[in-house]
Amino acid sequence: MKTDLELALECAINIYHHYAIRNPLDDYLSRSEFAALLKESAKPFLTDTVPPNTSVDDYIKQLFAKADKNHDGRLKFTEFLTTLNLVAIDAHNRSHKQPGDHGHSHDHGHGHSHGPGHGHGPHH
Repeated sequence: MKTDLELALECAINIYHHYAIRNPLDDYLSRSEFAALLKESAKPFLTDTVPPNTSVDDYIKQLFAKADKNHDGRLKFTEFLTTLNLVAIDAHNRSHKQPGDHGHSHDHGHGHSHGPGHGHGPHH
């Protein structure tokens, strides 16, 4: 059985290929393919990691520029992995922000059910 990490890595490869072969038919991501990949496959993630006062499109441009090491206007798979690193690091940093810092606190609504069927009603 595969581990979660193996599945995550396979998933990253599959998503890359899904978008890289769109237009033109090659094994690279153009900036538009890259933008489509992030917007369609990572929307909630993007929303959480876009820096304040930055549009999603500007953030994607910044990520693309940082990842495109050889400045050929397209990303090969290794450059795409750089982007995943940057996004993952941003997301990880934000996960540690204090509540009220516009991050996510870890204690709202998790595991506290006050709904029906919570020990009320007839017992058999």
